Amino acid sequence: MPSRTSATSAKAVKAAGKSSPSRKTGKGKIPGKKRETPWALLAAGVAIVALVGLLAYSLVPKYLDQAAIREAQTDLKEWIPTKENQDPSTKIEGVVKQDYEPGLHVTAEQRVAYDKSPAFGGPHDGAWANCTGTVYAKPIRMENAVHSLEHGAVWIAYNPDKVNADGVETLSNFVKGRQYSLMSPYPGLDSAISLQSWGHQLKLDSADDPRVKQFISALRENPYTYPEVGASCSNPIFDANNPPPFDSSPYGPDAVPMDGAGLTPDAAELGGANGSGIPGLPTIPVPGGLPSGQ
Repeated sequence: MPSRTSATSAKAVKAAGKSSPSRKTGKGKIPGKKRETPWALLAAGVAIVALVGLLAYSLVPKYLDQAAIREAQTDLKEWIPTKENQDPSTKIEGVVKQDYEPGLHVTAEQRVAYDKSPAFGGPHDGAWANCTGTVYAKPIRMENAVHSLEHGAVWIAYNPDKVNADGVETLSNFVKGRQYSLMSPYPGLDSAISLQSWGHQLKLDSADDPRVKQFISALRENPYTYPEVGASCSNPIFDANNPPPFDSSPYGPDAVPMDGAGLTPDAAELGGANGSGIPGLPTIPVPGGLPSGQ
């Protein structure tokens, strides 16, 4: 028979068990602080991602554009003129060549009865079209453009009805900011594209034709193929935004003939460098002439 002491101990243990914290799941835990969402940190992260995306959207196309320009303006080594190979363009299929007398100048009011369209030599205006990598949005007067060719420039003319926006962009990459280069629309051109240097012309159907780069590599500032070696292509007086307009109307009886009859060759331009003997320092004629007394 259990003793009174044992019975009392059992009751004490049982009572203690009832008073101890429950071990059931979810009961008796110390309440924790509710975790807060770091909205400020998340907002900062989103802002950073958006900024990176914006920079990429803005800078990547510009980088690709610059890369395209660099590639377009890197001459092809096999087409660069040398003393032994003075006119590599003779190997380009479709190039037309013709000799012209240099230094025959007309005034801003005169027209020349050019026998080629576009012209690539012959009498021309005393003021040259700025050809420091200028991409003209408007058609330009042919008499000014031909003088640029006499200075060693390559002129890219294109028919705006035959070359789409992508083609115009492709062509402009050959020109943008590049010395001795210019480009302009030429309404009514009988081909999509026509490349001109002094005494040379190449007509093409596509801006992606590899002969575009071949022609430029061979003839842009080629000292063996143009008369006024050392002359500058810069003419700050020539307004690129509002150039003398292109005139496509038929020539009248007063147009200057291609042989320059009645014109006296400008001695200042014979022998290169505008006769100064200092390459790159020619005089800069003003379209239309200087005002009286200047």
